[in-house]
Amino acid sequence: VCFGSTTCWLEFCGHFSLQINNIHVVTNVAACYKFITGRLLGMDIEADIIEFKVPYENNKTLFIWDILPTLSEAFIYESILGIFSGFGALYLVKVCQNAAVVEPGFYAIVKYYSSAQASKAQRAADGKNLFQKSPVKVRLCTRQNPAFANDFKALSNSKCQQLANHYLGFNGWSTQMITLQDLSGGDDVCAGSDTQSLTLKYGCIVELTFPHHHARCRGMGVAEESFHNHPDHLELCLKRGHLQKWAKDKAVVDAFRKVLLVLLSNGKVAVECKFDPDEILPDEDLEGVIKVNDISWSECEGAGEEDFLSELSLNFSTCVEATSLRS
Repeated sequence: VCFGSTTCWLEFCGHFSLQINNIHVVTNVAACYKFITGRLLGMDIEADIIEFKVPYENNKTLFIWDILPTLSEAFIYESILGIFSGFGALYLVKVCQNAAVVEPGFYAIVKYYSSAQASKAQRAADGKNLFQKSPVKVRLCTRQNPAFANDFKALSNSKCQQLANHYLGFNGWSTQMITLQDLSGGDDVCAGSDTQSLTLKYGCIVELTFPHHHARCRGMGVAEESFHNHPDHLELCLKRGHLQKWAKDKAVVDAFRKVLLVLLSNGKVAVECKFDPDEILPDEDLEGVIKVNDISWSECEGAGEEDFLSELSLNFSTCVEATSLRS
């Protein structure tokens, strides 16, 4: 995001990188939100970040209590889901009965992907008669398991699709299978040996595309299963299909793990993708990439120095192009 002489780069590590008048500053997300507020397009617009991971933060979890015992658990669930989903995408809605040591009734836990939407829902619903005659209390949770303080757990494939559909629409993203390969590596699988155990293993690469945002990224998934007794032909075919689908689902989840949604208060959504250093590049992005081979000197002990060097060639045009790109 550019504001004249100020540039802001969004990063996945939970920080923003700011360059103000050629001075490089690294700050946290909250501080950069304050900086962006009032500067973006000259309007009072705030931004919120959503990652495709299980939300564990306290500021994304609501605790609702003082729910009457005369209501059914199913009615409470549907009512809470309908009311609180109007503020944003929900990860979890859970309704439980009160403990035996307190008055009869129910309480509920609601998890959002966005902390801003959770805070807005808390302010709007606290002390209101939402679905019963008496008001309910709504608070942001204050207790958190320290074991999950810095844990990153990816969403399931279905949750990733639900979250993407909520903010981007059904036509806002698409997946394409690049490759699906059998990595079992053994002739006994095809031979159908009944005496040996076997392992089925499949690898898949999927490309995730966001056409309206000109962004894309790739994910990789591997699925395998071992058998002590060789299955029959029908069971083997079913297992192959199950592992192929499992590998594809893992690849889609891995691709969504690299996606970041930036929500603006005016309702617009931006998409950013993180690329790992070991990312498998698309074919059209391989131009200008230098291939480096690892040569073992022990293989060349018998050859003379001049004979060995004569077998090596160097493309200086590629080096010059790479040097100019680096500079």
